[in-house]
Amino acid sequence: MTRLDPMLQLAGSAAHPKRSLRLPVELRPLIGLVVLVAITGFARPDFLDEANVLSLLETAAYPGMLAIGMVFVLALREIDLSVGWIFHLAALLTAFLLAAGIDPWLAALSGVLLGAGLGLVNGLLVVALRLPAIVVTLGTFAMFRGLAAVAVKMRATAPASPGGDFFEIVHGKLFGLVPTAVFVFVTMAVVMHLVLHRSRFGYRIQAVGSNPQAALYAGIPTGAVRLQTLVLMGIVSGLAGALWLGSPVTDVDQGGGFVLMAIAAAIIGGTSLSGGRGTVFGAVIGMLIVQVILSGVTLFGIDAAWSPFVIGAVMVLALALDRLDKVLRIRQAERFQENPRA
Repeated sequence: MTRLDPMLQLAGSAAHPKRSLRLPVELRPLIGLVVLVAITGFARPDFLDEANVLSLLETAAYPGMLAIGMVFVLALREIDLSVGWIFHLAALLTAFLLAAGIDPWLAALSGVLLGAGLGLVNGLLVVALRLPAIVVTLGTFAMFRGLAAVAVKMRATAPASPGGDFFEIVHGKLFGLVPTAVFVFVTMAVVMHLVLHRSRFGYRIQAVGSNPQAALYAGIPTGAVRLQTLVLMGIVSGLAGALWLGSPVTDVDQGGGFVLMAIAAAIIGGTSLSGGRGTVFGAVIGMLIVQVILSGVTLFGIDAAWSPFVIGAVMVLALALDRLDKVLRIRQAERFQENPRA
């Protein structure tokens, strides 16, 4: 048994004093999603049409990928505010290279590598300056947004009617039904769940997020873990951006709202702002909740201008739920300490 194992066991016993009686953290958001779908479907039966459901899933896939990456960042007790613009820059670079006649697979790979590079910039600044990621990425948020604004003025976009295997795969549907983006989203969720809960890297992230000082004493290179996590966030953002080839990429604010959606989805799904734990599947459910709410805004005839307000309201609600959950956990732990046999 490694030095990390007892520390994780200690953290787990403190956070889950009655583990055998505790329901999965994803259950509550799942119930919320079912209730929302039922209410919206009852009020607007066309909401449950197959085409609308698949469209909603595809729309949720891109910010949903960012939410999956954000789970790792939040579990580390950090926040990356720049992911929306990393996504946007990766999409722009991919489009520019396509317009220049570069092989689509190489163009997409370049978008992913750009995301990794921008994530590396964030990570190096966080480690070198010894500042919280939220502070550093507030600065890089403005920098990346500025780069996107300059790039958009070049007006280079992907070909209007691209051909080739790459576009048939990216814009196609598996079995003639499931959009490729949805398949990638689900596959990423499964893989990243295993990484977070079944790999040394995932254990280290949760250990650092739970107690950075204890993790350092246990021999975990906390700086390297922060760097690797932000690079991973950049790779996920770059991949999502590279797949974003079926939509226009000339709006400078296209990826800006994704960061709030990603954070809100992760928190609604059960990942705590206080770090130390995260749930990838919960983030998937959380993003579906966000998309159902946004879809409901349209279906109920509400002006689309209210969408940013709705996203902000969902974000505030997510923060309130996270705070409430933290208070309940603390009280549960206190009661357990007072009466362990209760």
